[in-house]
Amino acid sequence: MPRISDLGEDALVARLTSLLSSGPGVLAGPGDDCAVVEGSARGEVELLKTDCLVEGIHYRPNAMASKVGRKAVARTLSDFAAMGGWPRHLLLTIALPPDREVRWVEGLYRGMNKCAQQYECAIVGGETSSLPVGAPVVISVAATGFAKRTQLTMRSAGQRGDLLFVTGRLGGSLKGRHLTFTPRLVEARWLTEKFRVHAMMDLSDGLAMDLPRLAAASGCGFRLDRESVPRTRGVTVGQAIGDGEDYELLFALSPRSAKRLQAEWARQFSRLRLTCIGSLTDCEGPLLDGGWDHFAS
Repeated sequence: MPRISDLGEDALVARLTSLLSSGPGVLAGPGDDCAVVEGSARGEVELLKTDCLVEGIHYRPNAMASKVGRKAVARTLSDFAAMGGWPRHLLLTIALPPDREVRWVEGLYRGMNKCAQQYECAIVGGETSSLPVGAPVVISVAATGFAKRTQLTMRSAGQRGDLLFVTGRLGGSLKGRHLTFTPRLVEARWLTEKFRVHAMMDLSDGLAMDLPRLAAASGCGFRLDRESVPRTRGVTVGQAIGDGEDYELLFALSPRSAKRLQAEWARQFSRLRLTCIGSLTDCEGPLLDGGWDHFAS
């Protein structure tokens, strides 16, 4: 019998989700940054998301509690940005050993609450559970949000010939940016209001993992201009492609819109770089080294 490490993360998720049934009102289930269900407001859909942090996997045990809390919320909000949406309500679940200092947990919650307030959403409840002494802390954030139907952006509608863009700079996140990144909610809202974005996702597992996922979801291959990949100062091209935890946007749109996009972006977000890194194609994309797979052997 195969073990999880024999499959890897994507194959395991595909195997598990094949066991699930859909239901009424479900517009998009597993396979994108958020699930999409019918919304209560006219012209809107509801977005659902859950994400988790595990001590020793997503952050070092000596990381500042408030920054850990901020990341727990911010990485969930980044998935709403990837869909062209906005968060509304959050539920927190935390499992921790009983010997953890109370002030650490309070710092964690202050960081979570501050991030939620910054993006006009609210923490409305949750759950706590114990773990054995010495076990790593586990933090889970579940969230609801919304998107206008006209702005909802999936991974799966990219078209051959679309140009691929990324925001910001990639690589080197473990030097600290993985705890302090900005979820691109404002930029994604502007982008999907002004342009017809065909496909979009956030870069959490690294361009090496996420670009092939977006292309495959759209039934395309891809071309990547490695030398165009925007790099954080001091990192190599390989690190920019493979490090992960960038939480920037990766999106595809028609080349007819590219010139106007770049001009208007430069005026609207003069301090945030936008870079064309390739295109969606008919041919299978190249193998890319790196990226994060939780169960890679």
